[in-house]
Amino acid sequence: MIPSGIYTLANDVVFDQLVAWLNSVEANVSPDIPICIFPYDDRLERTKAEIAQRPNVFLFEDEDALQRWDDFAKRVWLSHPRAKRPGSRSPWYLGHHHRRYAAFQGVFEKFIFYDADTLAMKPVDEIFKNLDTYDFVFDDWEHRKPRPVAAFDFPYLESTGKYTEEELRPSLHCASFFASKQGLLSWQDVEEMERRLVEENEIAWINEKLWWDDAAFSNYLTLWRDRPLFNYTQSDNPQDRTGNCAVTDRFVNLNNVLYNEQGMKPIHRLHYMTVPSSAFARLCQGEDVDIPYRDIFLHYRFLKEPEKRPKELKPPSMATQFKRKVQSGIQKLRKLRYYVPGLVN
Repeated sequence: MIPSGIYTLANDVVFDQLVAWLNSVEANVSPDIPICIFPYDDRLERTKAEIAQRPNVFLFEDEDALQRWDDFAKRVWLSHPRAKRPGSRSPWYLGHHHRRYAAFQGVFEKFIFYDADTLAMKPVDEIFKNLDTYDFVFDDWEHRKPRPVAAFDFPYLESTGKYTEEELRPSLHCASFFASKQGLLSWQDVEEMERRLVEENEIAWINEKLWWDDAAFSNYLTLWRDRPLFNYTQSDNPQDRTGNCAVTDRFVNLNNVLYNEQGMKPIHRLHYMTVPSSAFARLCQGEDVDIPYRDIFLHYRFLKEPEKRPKELKPPSMATQFKRKVQSGIQKLRKLRYYVPGLVN
């Protein structure tokens, strides 16, 4: 067992983001901290080649644990009210996002999980220290989300008499960045959660609009586990309360490290949520793609290979733009087959 380390979830589809994240961890966290990558699927050729050059990075190899989490997520999804509607499918239905929770059966006694579409911005010693007091540590503003997009179905939960929205709000969090401890969730615990979610219909606690994604499960998990948690965005120390989202928050760049624009507070990470991996791939190939803080992304992506960084960024040709519009239209039609009743064979 390794005392502490960092996890992420990746494959070759997010290769450019993975390399940028690895370089940011080396530069801003530690060049020696152990890093374990959960394989999202079998597309790993480039990922394995990159890992071979980094002695502190390795793949998670417990395939049984990964499969058990895949199976759990699928079985529970099938009990979700939305899954029972004709023609309804979740984009997470056949995905592997829940593999991140194999961290609880993993190799680090204390761990931090980062989504791969992230850049690390500061050391993590304080986070590991907080795990001496708390069992879960987060850093997000999920608790501020309005009812329609909050993790839980508050009206339903309040109707059961078990919880109130006021009680639950402070505990809401995201799954893109969190810290916890190995063994905090056993396989027996996972089986009991599945029983309660399915047989006791606690899946109905989850907001139907969110369906059954990794963040929804993360909130159910911490509520079910009922262990002390800490969220930096609710800290008594104002220096802890910062933004993290590349798309919505404003930051100041000092020597390729970002600080919260208001108060110049150091942030834990920059999260490129909602920006597709294809946009990063095109950017790294020299296309002029409008990505927030793209210069800092390119800095970390090519930190070890500056000669490969595009010398200039050029817009895509008209033919390429037309082709992408056609492909986008086809993809939307395919999604309709899954999401609209009556369009499913």
